[in-house]
Amino acid sequence: MNWLGIALGFFSAFTIGMGFVWVIRWEYYLGAYRWKWVAAVGLAIVAASLFMPNFVLAAIVGITGGSITWGAVELPHQEERVDNGLFKAHPNRASRPKLSHSGHDHGDGSKPGLGKWWSF
Repeated sequence: MNWLGIALGFFSAFTIGMGFVWVIRWEYYLGAYRWKWVAAVGLAIVAASLFMPNFVLAAIVGITGGSITWGAVELPHQEERVDNGLFKAHPNRASRPKLSHSGHDHGDGSKPGLGKWWSF
């Protein structure tokens, strides 16, 4: 039997689950201001997976890079969720630079981060 697919599935689920945690913590401690740099690092890790010597390592590195990239895209939405009171804000949050959420449409008029998927 080949258990590699199941193992990679569990690794993917674990990586995605940890992505929720790091996105919340990153926004709490560092803010969402540098989300593009985090996305660039994630994409670099995905690109590095192309040069891995075997399939298993390439899959693990690619899954990790993809999860980091997706988490980086979620950072602006997490900032909006904090602004809406859905998550706790850091006490020193006012002194950090913030993304500008003004002037963009959220589609159906719902709260930012809760309505249109690609709202930044």
